[in-house]
Amino acid sequence: MTSLKDIKKISVEHVTIRSGRKFTAVKAKLESIIPRIDDGIFTLLRYRQTERALQELAALPALSIFGFRDHGALLQVAGLQRQSIQYDIGNPLTASKMTRHRVAAGLYAPVRVLLLEDVDGVAFEYDRPITTFGHLADPQVDEVAQKLDQDLMAALEEAAF
Repeated sequence: MTSLKDIKKISVEHVTIRSGRKFTAVKAKLESIIPRIDDGIFTLLRYRQTERALQELAALPALSIFGFRDHGALLQVAGLQRQSIQYDIGNPLTASKMTRHRVAAGLYAPVRVLLLEDVDGVAFEYDRPITTFGHLADPQVDEVAQKLDQDLMAALEEAAF
């Protein structure tokens, strides 16, 4: 069996947004300004009710929380007490605007954002969408990723301060 692989190095800009606020306050603020996505949209898509799904998607806010993982709880198995939550944040319509041009854009949508508390305090960390999607070298994807980048940074800065 022949295996074909293409491995290339890409450059990604990593962002850390520090907050002087408590973890629970930043978490609450984030979850108040970026709501959880209604999973009903995915049910509509599963049953190919695309017209109705499109109406629902168009009514969504710029960003939604698709899901989250409590990494702080996971660290308890190592005897550590830390607060850390990884969020999947994005917008299905935004993702479709990119994947229709380059389906590989689906690798980076939604965006992973980590809210953490460490020795330096509370912070958000994530990789900038404009750079993660940028290696696809598609101007149409870049245009959408630029807007996603701006929306995400504005929301995280609002939650942090």
